[in-house]
This record gives sequence, structure tokens and C-alpha cells, in this order.
Amino acid sequence: MAASGNPYTGSCHCGAIAFSYWTDRAPGEWAVRACQCSFCRAHAALSTSDPAGRLEFRQVAGGAMHRYRFGQRITDFLVCPECGVYVGATMETPLGHFGIINVHALRPIPAGLAAAAPMNYGSESGEQRTARRTERWTPVAWAGA
Repeated sequence: MAASGNPYTGSCHCGAIAFSYWTDRAPGEWAVRACQCSFCRAHAALSTSDPAGRLEFRQVAGGAMHRYRFGQRITDFLVCPECGVYVGATMETPLGHFGIINVHALRPIPAGLAAAAPMNYGSESGEQRTARRTERWTPVAWAGA
């Protein structure tokens, strides 16, 4: 898959997990979301995605890609086991992998980001959640090891 759009990079604090996010959208046009689940609130996570973009996660240090699942157990939340930073999430579907990034893990964080919209997905079924994410999340070119 060829990269298109502007590249944005990020990582966990220690640099063991990194990502590249390509989007044609300017940061002020990004849909920034503040999920209200206990995991996202505990990490002060702000998520974004672009269904027309591309996302790639990389392990810089061997064994650094720790996947944490909770709730419906259909999503891999990528957390560094060394520094504890949550960098993003991926989900495998019949149409491929899709993901989001934690805006706070971008290096640097782009100026002019839109204000985060609080989101509550607690009432969604697994099927509804998968459908929403397939439509709104970013295709993942490589979902890690």
C-alpha cells in the first residue's frame, strides 16, 4: 500500500513502540475523540483516525508491542510494557486491520487540533462497534508482531 497524505509520527515515551499516520486532512480538520471508558480516561487518551488515511505501528524494541484487551475483547490496545504509554489501538475485521492513534503520543503534537468531542460507546454491541470502526478508523498497513 503506497503512503499518501501528510505523514505524522509518534511513539511511546521510551520509543519502543512507534507509529506513522498518513492523512490528507489538516490537524484542524481531524475528528479528535475523548472516549469516556475507564481505560481511555485513565490514560487521558484522545483518539483520531482517517478512513482515507493509512496507519503503521512498529516495534522498535523486541517484545515491546503489548496488546491489552478488555470489555468485548475485540480490540488490541497497544501499551508499552516499559514506559506504560498507550499509543493506539487496532482491530482485525474480515476487511483487514483498522486502527486509531492516541493524539498525545504524536511527536510533535500538531498545532491547531480541533477540540476533543466526548464519546460514549458503552451501549454498542460487538457487531455495531466493528461496523463503526470499519467505517471510521484508519486502515492499518502493519499491525505489529
